[in-house]
Amino acid sequence: MTLEEKIIQSETRVFKTVFPNTTNHYDTLFGGTALSMMDEVAFMAATRFSRLRCVTVSTDKIDFTHPIPAGTIIELVGRVEHVGNTSMKVRVDIFVEHMYEEGREKAVTGIFTFVAMDENHKPTPVLR
Repeated sequence: MTLEEKIIQSETRVFKTVFPNTTNHYDTLFGGTALSMMDEVAFMAATRFSRLRCVTVSTDKIDFTHPIPAGTIIELVGRVEHVGNTSMKVRVDIFVEHMYEEGREKAVTGIFTFVAMDENHKPTPVLR
């Protein structure tokens, strides 16, 4: 399987509903909750790509461009963007759509870096 095929097959999409218990006093999704969801989706994409134990080592840049109101549906999309020797960078986008309207818009984008680990918790090559 080529690198591009592995990247395509490991793309991870998760849908969630934004309920009031996950929002702040502005009735929009807490930033920390969004980051937690993004990290989880990035972890799934990195693991599906490498089929190895992976740990988050950093986040590069998170851009919150649109608020995510309660009562909306969000889609988180994780995709491996770069593969190093023992690390991977995974981009996660959050798209928001109103339940009773057409269309959607990108609300958040972030890059997460993961390191693949062996059974002794040491970095191991991503590609064998």
